[in-house]
Amino acid sequence: MWIITLYSQSNISMFEFASEKEAREAFNRIRGCKILSQIIYYNDPL
Repeated sequence: MWIITLYSQSNISMFEFASEKEAREAFNRIRGCKILSQIIYYNDPL
């Protein structure tokens, strides 16, 4: 799972994506201070 965290005018928004490709495409379109994170759960298959 991939998460984009966006900080904008004292607001925090989070967007969740299933694939890295989808998340990176959205990351490039979004303006503002943003962080792209991959969430890995201990029971997820690799």
